[in-house]
Amino acid sequence: MDTQNHTMNDLFSQLGLGASDEAVEHFIDSHHLAAGECLADAPFWSRSQALFLREAVQDDADWAEIVDQLDARLRHPDRAVSTPLIHH
Repeated sequence: MDTQNHTMNDLFSQLGLGASDEAVEHFIDSHHLAAGECLADAPFWSRSQALFLREAVQDDADWAEIVDQLDARLRHPDRAVSTPLIHH
């Protein structure tokens, strides 16, 4: 099992999305979750992306923390990034 701390860039890469800082910010600025909407049920995910996100949280996988951060950012896109996007 991979137990590293994943970044938002890593998550976007895993989801098959553009993973540059600019691409991540553009995605977050362009996609929002409604109150009460489950992250994995959002209409902008493919089936495989939704499944990955759902399983990451349900299984409390090593991806769960960064998935939770994405959820929060999509609900409050004006919220500043609390951790660096790129981990050096």
